[in-house]
Amino acid sequence: MPSIEILITFFITTAIFAYIPGPAMLYAAAQTLARGRKAGVMASLGIHLGGYVHVAAAAAGLSILFHAVPSLYMAMKLAGAGYLIWLGISLFRTKSPENPAILDVGVKSGRRAFIESMAVEVLNPKTAIFFMAFLLQFIDATLAFPVWAQFLILGTIVNLLFSSADMACVMLAGVLMVRLRRSNRAQKLTRRLGGCILVGLGARLALQKT
Repeated sequence: MPSIEILITFFITTAIFAYIPGPAMLYAAAQTLARGRKAGVMASLGIHLGGYVHVAAAAAGLSILFHAVPSLYMAMKLAGAGYLIWLGISLFRTKSPENPAILDVGVKSGRRAFIESMAVEVLNPKTAIFFMAFLLQFIDATLAFPVWAQFLILGTIVNLLFSSADMACVMLAGVLMVRLRRSNRAQKLTRRLGGCILVGLGARLALQKT
């Protein structure tokens, strides 16, 4: 493994990146505002598990493909952006949880948030590029310890720290939801706010040049 000095720098740098508000944190907050704390927690879990796909890809060197084949990167980016926008629009069309026809909305919302969040994370090529570019700064190819194993270990640490930040954001958004739960109008507004955030994240991803 890298030296203690490098590992300390790695932990500090990762923690700073993790707790700076970013797309994943905003996404988890949007799910919480739109569907409740349970959905937010499940969304964070989905993002976390999806992150391991990119960790594994970085360990295998697959993210280099995005540099070698720009069209593949663009296709995945547009697919992820379109999915985010579709999720945001769907929140505008969500019926009130008080509707008797959807009394199981809590269970469905949690399950859907998990599946949707994992798909969003896997379809985001920028995450793959980030893992490769960031982790390379702390990989020592001269060590006897395999490079792929260094990628897996450091990538797992990064994923855990980022997920802890997402979960903290969900808890804060959940506190806000508890206070607004008594008002049907407030619940409708928070769903629309969550939808706006998702649409905005999708548009941002689609319009970014890199």
